[in-house]
Amino acid sequence: MSNLSKKTVYITQAALIAALYTVLTMIAAGFDLASGAIQVRFSEALTVLPFLTPAAVPGLTLGCLLSNILTGCALPDVIFGTLATLLGALGTYALREHRFLCAVPPIVSNALIIPFVLTYAYHIPGGIPLFMLTVGLGELISCMGLGQLLLQVLLPSLGRLFNPDNMQ
Repeated sequence: MSNLSKKTVYITQAALIAALYTVLTMIAAGFDLASGAIQVRFSEALTVLPFLTPAAVPGLTLGCLLSNILTGCALPDVIFGTLATLLGALGTYALREHRFLCAVPPIVSNALIIPFVLTYAYHIPGGIPLFMLTVGLGELISCMGLGQLLLQVLLPSLGRLFNPDNMQ
């Protein structure tokens, strides 16, 4: 496969992941789970995808940015929420040799960053330690629970789904 074709596959994968992240976040927003002190974004299950493809890093980042804009998040949330997702995705990519650890970076980055956003951008009462717990638990459900389930489903098709050399 030519370099141009590989780049096209990479961009297509990133765009599909961004779109899927955005759609799943919009669904979570419909259940009031996409933001606030208690949040379980279904889209955060996708944060394990850098384990499978590097295209997931820009895809997740763009998806989070679009989701935060479309759901009407405050500017600090758009900036720092997207940063948390980017850091989590980079961490997952760095741990791509360790399947069960790859969900840890998005959990940690969100549990450490988002509580400050909730406190200072939205002035939600409760305090940073409480939000670290609630956001961390939501991320644990999404990333470790749903994310590992997603990996289990995708791993048998890994070569067909994410290897540009196998795509025609």
